[in-house]
Amino acid sequence: MWFWLALGSAVFAALTSILAKIGIENVGSNLATAIRTMVVVIMAWGMVFLTHQQTGFKDISSKSWIFLILSGLATGASWLCYYKALQIGDASKVVPVDKLSVVITLLLAFVFLHEEFTIKSLIGCVLIGAGTLFMVI
Repeated sequence: MWFWLALGSAVFAALTSILAKIGIENVGSNLATAIRTMVVVIMAWGMVFLTHQQTGFKDISSKSWIFLILSGLATGASWLCYYKALQIGDASKVVPVDKLSVVITLLLAFVFLHEEFTIKSLIGCVLIGAGTLFMVI
């Protein structure tokens, strides 16, 4: 099931890039990010209430609060950078560079989460990096 959800994420991320590039024309990148964020907030809380998960709010640990807030700050910074890059650059170049997050995530998962980093992971990182470089040159 995780694979299909991840594939759905990739499809929606691709749609996000194309729809954003069209929608950001003549709109400030920060304003566009704020509008997008409002929609995401409404959608996320809608899913919380639709799935009756609002009762778990009080059970969230302090550690989880801290890391969820930090993750939210990182998401906000990512979106602000992404929208500005998308506004001034070609989607066909911005998106591949943005996807270097895969390589960075693998490295951070190895360092901080002690996840396995295999020769397959290394080859994948090199190929993604080379592919990104190839696409933006």
